[in-house]
Amino acid sequence: MLNFLSKDVRDGLEMARKSEQRRKSRLRVQVGEAVFPVLRFWHDGMVLDAKLTPQLRGLVDVYDGARHIFQCLIVASVAEGDELVCEFKRSTQVNDRAPLDFWRDENAPVAFITKA
Repeated sequence: MLNFLSKDVRDGLEMARKSEQRRKSRLRVQVGEAVFPVLRFWHDGMVLDAKLTPQLRGLVDVYDGARHIFQCLIVASVAEGDELVCEFKRSTQVNDRAPLDFWRDENAPVAFITKA
């Protein structure tokens, strides 16, 4: 269907699609002080804009808005057209509190009443 449109119109539509995709995505990758928007994300990889992002490798932080959600170890990144496809070796979810070193019963009382 796009074959009937001129090259300038197709390029304009592609730029608008990418701009909308970047604007809608709240996910971003932070490497040191540099920040790059994430276009798509799945369990063992993600896609970034190749024009904005250098080849990435190593440990990166993934944010959803201002909330830190993952630390990912990128082992491969391949440029496919205007997209940079990154593959993870691991992605670790970031918790906002320290893990417990004991088992907490779900039905345990919250507090004890000492005097009636």
